[in-house]
Amino acid sequence: MSYDIGMAAINLEMPERIPRSEYSAELYFDLMKRVTGIDVCEDSPDDLKLAASLAFRKVWNYDFNWNVMVDAKYAFKEKRTKMGHAKFTQGGLDYTDDVSGYYKTPEEVLAFDPFELFGEIDVFSEARRFEDDYKKRCAVYPEEVNMTGIYVTCVSGLIDLFGWDMLLLAAGLDSEGFGQTTNRYSEWIGQYFKALALSDVPVAMVHDDLVWTAGPFIHPDWYRKFVFPNIKKNLAPLKEAGKKIMFTSDGNFNKFITDIADCGVDGFIFEPITDLKAIADRYGKSHVIIGNADTRIIMFGSRDDIHGEVRRCMDIGRKCPGFFMAIGNHISPNSSIENLLYYNECYEKMSRR
Repeated sequence: MSYDIGMAAINLEMPERIPRSEYSAELYFDLMKRVTGIDVCEDSPDDLKLAASLAFRKVWNYDFNWNVMVDAKYAFKEKRTKMGHAKFTQGGLDYTDDVSGYYKTPEEVLAFDPFELFGEIDVFSEARRFEDDYKKRCAVYPEEVNMTGIYVTCVSGLIDLFGWDMLLLAAGLDSEGFGQTTNRYSEWIGQYFKALALSDVPVAMVHDDLVWTAGPFIHPDWYRKFVFPNIKKNLAPLKEAGKKIMFTSDGNFNKFITDIADCGVDGFIFEPITDLKAIADRYGKSHVIIGNADTRIIMFGSRDDIHGEVRRCMDIGRKCPGFFMAIGNHISPNSSIENLLYYNECYEKMSRR
C-alpha cells in the first residue's frame, strides 16, 4: 500500500504498480481472519476489528480509501424515507425491516422545499467538519489516499428523501414538476459543495446512483435537462478550488459517460455493468478509472474465470495512467474465501506494468 502510488495515479503519472482499492472487505471477518491471522468476528470489540482491517488492507495493498461524510442521515436526519435493508454483512447485522415514507403523496414530492424543511447550513462550519473528517481518515489510514465528500449529490438524495414509490409516481405524473423539485434540491445540497470547496481537502468523493442495472429509470432527456446541469453547477466550486473529483455511481451509466465527464469529474468509479473499455477508450488518458472486476465472477466463478476477469481489467487498465484495480461493487461476505484469495493472487501477479 502506498499514498505515493495512489496519488501518482490520481495525478495521471502512471505508477509502476497498478494501484488498488476494494470495498467492504472489512465486513467479511472470516476473510480478514484468514489473511491476517487475527481472531476477529462480528462480536469483536471495535478496536480489534480496526486492527484486523488495517492489517488486511496492508496485506492486500490498498492505495485508495473511499469515503464520504454527507450521507442521507447526516443531511436529512429523520426527515427522509426509510426503505429497509437486506442482509449483507457477515451475521446480517445490517438487516432492518424499518420501512416508512416521510412523504405520503406525489403532490408532496412536487411541492418539496428543502430550504423550508431543512433551512440553510453554515458553510464555514461544514467546511471545518469536512476537514476534520478528512484528517481523521488520514490519521487512521496514513498510507492510503484519503478523501471526504457527499453521497446524496442529486438522484441519490431524491431516492433517500422520497423512496422509490413516491419518486417514480411524482416523476410519472409530472416530469417537469419533478424536475423543478430536483432543481430545488440541488440548490440546497449545493451548500455542502460550497463548504467542501472551502475545506483543505485535496480529493473529493462525489457519489450519485444515477441509474438502475438496466440504465436510466427516467428518459435520458430529463437527466440532461435537470440532473447533469445541476451536478455541473455544484461541482464548479470544487473545480475552482483545485480539488480532484472522484465520481461514483452504481448501475449502468453507459448512456451518460460523456455527460458525467462534461460535469467536470476527474475520475470514474463504477460497477461491472458499466463498460470499462468504453470509459478507457474515451477517457483513459485524461481521467482516473477505478474498477471494475465483476463481483459475481469473483464470488461464483472458477479459477479460470477469475483469472480471466482480472486479466480483462488489467489489459484495459494498464495503458491508463490513472487506473486502479478493484472489484466493481463490493466484496460480499458470502463469497468463497478461496476465490477471493485467488483473486488477490491474480492481482499481485499482474499488478506490475
